[in-house]
Amino acid sequence: MNRFRLPPEIPEEEWPPPSVFIEEAKACVKEAEDKGIILRIMGGLAIYLHSQEYKQLWENLERLGKKVFTDIDFVSYGKFRGQLLKFFQNRGFTINQTMLYYYGKKRHIYYGQRIPMVEVFFDKLEMNHTIDFKNRLEVDSPTIPPAELLLQKIQIVRMNEKDIKDAIILIRAHELGKEDKEKINQASIGASLLSDWGFYYTATTNLQKIRDSLGNYDALGEEDIRVVEGRINELLSYLKEEPKSMKWKSRALLGTKKKWYSEVDEWDIISSPRQGSAEKEK
Repeated sequence: MNRFRLPPEIPEEEWPPPSVFIEEAKACVKEAEDKGIILRIMGGLAIYLHSQEYKQLWENLERLGKKVFTDIDFVSYGKFRGQLLKFFQNRGFTINQTMLYYYGKKRHIYYGQRIPMVEVFFDKLEMNHTIDFKNRLEVDSPTIPPAELLLQKIQIVRMNEKDIKDAIILIRAHELGKEDKEKINQASIGASLLSDWGFYYTATTNLQKIRDSLGNYDALGEEDIRVVEGRINELLSYLKEEPKSMKWKSRALLGTKKKWYSEVDEWDIISSPRQGSAEKEK
């Protein structure tokens, strides 16, 4: 019987091509839909799927080198938790039993042969900040909406270059607007940030960081830089001018003197289906 290996343990020459991740992610969403289950793709793969007109630019930025994707991230509603456990097992995946015990209500982690790892979040993404997907998963398919795709990236306190590149492509490919269809819905961004000063601070700091990094990438043309910079400035202005809740204002008085974000659980130190640990990339 083949043993499962975590993504960093698999050499590049054995790594599945991007097409395998894309095919599996889309097939999972479609099969889940046929079974009455709502399942949506998140993360860099979702940004890639939602920005196909800028596929070449995305590839030129080389977000993760040869590996491109390291896993597939999904989100669903908690009411489908039990069905999805059986669903992924039927597709040949093995659940991480340790993670199921500790975090099963919030997320599932699966290991496979064709796809090294799949992670499914339920109802919310609770990382450095929390994104609530209530009534949002029906809005788009096969991915979560562009607004939540952006929020997923800019909620990261220690945003790395891969996340910056993903955000650049997403913003380049989508105008800002008041709706979700092929647009970054400003109201949805505001719903998460305008009542939570900590999330607001992290997100706006990251938007500025993304804007300031644009000149670092030779793959970006002058028009790319102009458009992305303009949209970031537009979003920052919107967030600055929109009214804030009393909770937001009260927390703003403390600023960064008090910790404004949650630490991400270091679940990668927990044993995989065999003993061992490794660092997970998103």
